Amino acid sequence: RSKIKATKDFISFASFVSFFPQLVAGPIERASNLLPQILSKRKFDYKQSVNGLRLILWGLFKKVVIADSLSLLVTPIFENYTSLNGGELLLGLIYFSFQIYCDFSGYSDIAIGTAKMFGIELRSNFIFPYFSRDISEFWRRWHVSLSSWFRDYIYIPLGGSKKGKWITIRNIFIIFIISGFWHGANFTFIAWGLIHALLYLVIALSNKNRRYTTSIVAENRMTPSIKEIFQIIITFFTVMISWVFFRSNTITDSFLYLKKMMINFDIPISYSSGLVYVIFFIMCDWLNRKDERNPLNISIVYVRWTAYILMLLLILGHGGQKNEFIYFQF
Repeated sequence: RSKIKATKDFISFASFVSFFPQLVAGPIERASNLLPQILSKRKFDYKQSVNGLRLILWGLFKKVVIADSLSLLVTPIFENYTSLNGGELLLGLIYFSFQIYCDFSGYSDIAIGTAKMFGIELRSNFIFPYFSRDISEFWRRWHVSLSSWFRDYIYIPLGGSKKGKWITIRNIFIIFIISGFWHGANFTFIAWGLIHALLYLVIALSNKNRRYTTSIVAENRMTPSIKEIFQIIITFFTVMISWVFFRSNTITDSFLYLKKMMINFDIPISYSSGLVYVIFFIMCDWLNRKDERNPLNISIVYVRWTAYILMLLLILGHGGQKNEFIYFQF
């Protein structure tokens, strides 16, 4: 893309292609961001290292305490969905939505935090996607490095949205189908991509896909407005429905899961324990939303250190489970 000159330093090139924190599951880094940092002289930065350790702690907490705990509920629900009522299936879908978010973003936080300790700043990858107000904002906040890579290297070279309505429609479908293939060759992933293509298409063709490009919801307020709450809930449940196809083994299972969830709905009693993890995480994520690169940056010292110790104890207490990161499967 001619944004940076090719380096003639083999050591720097080798460091760029093998930089281990983000090598396995992202963030997907560009040479224009990472290579100049590798080439520049760096020295130990205490504040940057502390921020890195916070991110690592937060990432481990999201993975080990939230995601892995929810997986213990998600797996039996999806494996036995035919014998459960609609309320329990709804809980399973909510739990998986937060399991996959905490699992994916937890790894990214650990990678970004580790890089900080080497004096390297990686790009943000998950920027509070479940606080999005529409599906286009969701895709600007979910797996940012992958979405932007698809945009810059596939969508724009194909013509983007500058060559008429039908080319735009074609390009949107191509990009989301490729996104589905990226995660696996199963038809369920393709269906997941097609669903998001249709959802995004509605907003793109109405020219409303650039409404929320920079600010986070309620950026200068403690609470969102009624309208914003409604937008967040609608967007989340739309995304949540699509996760059925991502998690299920077959297309048939996906539709049967959704059908059973809607026609046999009772107040859930079993599996409700996971709501504690979900509600707690939403509260933490909301408080962190103004600065995603510095979570747990609490100004009161004793409160901050109490949070550190409690989180570390919870991580150690939940550490007996052996669940690899979901993204390692792709």
